[in-house]
Amino acid sequence: MPANGNRPLKLQFGLINYEGRYLTAETFGFKVNASAPSLKKKQIWTLEQDSQDTQVVYLRSHLGRYLASDKDGKVTCEADGHNSDCRFLIVAQSDGRWALQSEQYLRFFGGSRDYLSCFAQIITDAELWAVHLALHPQANLLSVARKRYAHLSMEDGEIAVDLNIPWGVAALLTLVYLDGKYCLKTCDSRFLSNDGKLVMQNGRATAYTLELKCGKLAFKDCEGKYLSPMGPTGTLRSGRCSKPGKDELFDLEESHPQVVLIATNGRYVSIRQGLSLAANQEDETDMETFQMEIDKETKKCTFRTSQGNYWAVVAHGGVQTTATEVSADTMFSVEWLGHKVALKANNGKYICTKKNGQLLAVSDSIGEDEQLTLKLINRPMLILRGLNGFICHHKNSNTLDASRSVYDIFTLQFSNGAYNIKGVDGRFWYVNSAGLVCSDGEAPENFSLELLEHGRLAIRGKNGKYLRGDQGGTLKGDGLSLSSSALWEY
Repeated sequence: MPANGNRPLKLQFGLINYEGRYLTAETFGFKVNASAPSLKKKQIWTLEQDSQDTQVVYLRSHLGRYLASDKDGKVTCEADGHNSDCRFLIVAQSDGRWALQSEQYLRFFGGSRDYLSCFAQIITDAELWAVHLALHPQANLLSVARKRYAHLSMEDGEIAVDLNIPWGVAALLTLVYLDGKYCLKTCDSRFLSNDGKLVMQNGRATAYTLELKCGKLAFKDCEGKYLSPMGPTGTLRSGRCSKPGKDELFDLEESHPQVVLIATNGRYVSIRQGLSLAANQEDETDMETFQMEIDKETKKCTFRTSQGNYWAVVAHGGVQTTATEVSADTMFSVEWLGHKVALKANNGKYICTKKNGQLLAVSDSIGEDEQLTLKLINRPMLILRGLNGFICHHKNSNTLDASRSVYDIFTLQFSNGAYNIKGVDGRFWYVNSAGLVCSDGEAPENFSLELLEHGRLAIRGKNGKYLRGDQGGTLKGDGLSLSSSALWEY
């Protein structure tokens, strides 16, 4: 696992046939068809590589079963393991589409609606599938060859690939899917052009075809050349290669939330003064920024510094950044108190801020000194995905859909412990009297964010209720308790 504890994202995608329909695994009878017009749960496939032969892939459906083809070309999706009929080869085309070939029978998979088979001896349009990535589109980009992360370098006006740890908002990249191609968007809303320049408008030079090689990604530009890091700072631009080698390969990794914490004295918690944590700084730098890593099982959280160390409780309740490994002493429970948080250490005590700014885990209950303001800094552009899809503006009204296969990018603004959420048109989210979340507010309305699970947050309106997607796919602000429909990937 890389030094920053991030995992490469499992490649999940939708496959679109020549009629613009998605390959679908039906819940009953393990049938497959290509009838769906958009990417929802049943249309998501996970790519798994063979451990011995990296050219061979398996396609797993949302039901955990594998796509398979028999000698007569009959296609099913009920195998519950990697058997020989499930082995496919990806034959990538120059336009980025894939032909899927049965390794066992050397026939190609294709068709439309309910008429899918794996019997074609040659590749025609009917055997070609466009790939629509289904992962959350905001991630950190790691160069396989350089083992360094990409980030926006403001002073040079480029994306540089030279970070050891993807730190701060500049390391967040957003993949924007348009007509089968992808654009790379920086945190200041610019697009990467193939000459390495950052531009405000997307166009031919900012659109890349995604290719897969050995489980890694390559970005092919409109001239058939590939993005790679160039020169000492690793400027990201198209090189001369028309075949991807190691230099042209990337991993997408999950981007953990990074936060700053403000104590009751109005100062930032910092590591600037040495090993012990203290709230004594006036400004936000890397020394005041911490990465929150939430444990999938316990939901407890660690705080990592930009140097790669963890907060840990030491003797007498002191909190130091000495730990290099995760242990019980580096785990904290976060209690969400509206616009503030309290942190409970493994010794059962709450962290409090002393008069001199020092942080100690010595309190039995939560008073004013035990409360901190937590500010999420690396999601200025907010993309939310729930159980049934992404949050998106409704086409014909001021409400929001929570079940779309495309996403809208919203702006997140911090406001004294709360957040305002703004659409592309500059108008704000608010919850109306009927409990609907609307997107045409003239004035900002406060919402609270709660980072509750690994990769997921909850949002509360000013009425104290959770935002959730209802059965019809509409975003509502009426959730009384925390359900799965009120948790959002961000």
